[in-house]
Amino acid sequence: MSLYLAVAGMPVNVFMILGLGATVGVLSGLFGVGGGFLLTPLLMTYGIPPAVAAASDSNQIVAASCSGALAHKRLGNVDVKMGLTFLAGSILGGTAGTQLVRVLRGFGNYDVVVKIVYVLLLAAIGGFMFWESLQALRGKTKNVQGKGFFARLVGRLPWQVYFPVSGVRVSVLFVVGLGFLVGALAALLGVGGGFITVPAMIYLLRMPTIVAIGTDLFQIVFTSMNVTFQQAITNHTVDVVLAVLLFCGSTVGAQVGARLSRLFRGEQLRIILAVIVLLVMLKLFVDLVSAPADLITLTTGGGGH
Repeated sequence: MSLYLAVAGMPVNVFMILGLGATVGVLSGLFGVGGGFLLTPLLMTYGIPPAVAAASDSNQIVAASCSGALAHKRLGNVDVKMGLTFLAGSILGGTAGTQLVRVLRGFGNYDVVVKIVYVLLLAAIGGFMFWESLQALRGKTKNVQGKGFFARLVGRLPWQVYFPVSGVRVSVLFVVGLGFLVGALAALLGVGGGFITVPAMIYLLRMPTIVAIGTDLFQIVFTSMNVTFQQAITNHTVDVVLAVLLFCGSTVGAQVGARLSRLFRGEQLRIILAVIVLLVMLKLFVDLVSAPADLITLTTGGGGH
């Protein structure tokens, strides 16, 4: 069953898009990520223009994260105080990131920048999570959380506040700053930022894995909602039909993922997520270094309106 997307300017298979949304919804509930780090590259591989894929994906992330956050809230895994503090920074970051997208599209460099940033971020985060989780599964480390240089640095920052649900004391400045970074990436890459936020909450803020997952889903709802409105108003790149299809699939998938998360230990969840992150990074890297099928697209793609 084919459907034409006006903003993307191409026809798509409805069941394929629904399936992609459902798959990413499962990941959202299972790992506490919005799924954009996976879905945006998949949509680009399918042929959706990068700017439209990123902006429309932010819309479906709202649905997947909201569904997953509600499921985790019922399980007692959401630190609302931490999530709201984080959200203060992510709203500002999302606004700044949207303006950056507008500038990059105007220069015609958006597509290449997105792919390069994706490869670098996914390689660094996926590699670190895989190494740490593998060490934990082998029993070679009892607890790596809070022992690194950055964790000690965060502990010295001013305005330390206690978050009872997470059981940690951390600087509000760091939480807001991390939120700003994730908000900017959400706008630039079409991601909820969970593949950055969850590791940061676990390793730097020393939050329990399952609470980090639930809290991240909570903040992603509002971060992605802000980015969606900003992209629609500023860049006009949100394809509503594509977003609705992804929305329908991801809402169902997120409920399934939240229940599956109870079947795994924290280090098991982290190593599975790390493997997925690295596989996506490899696919993007291959696409980046491969010669394009049509050299004309190098001069016509990614421009502004």
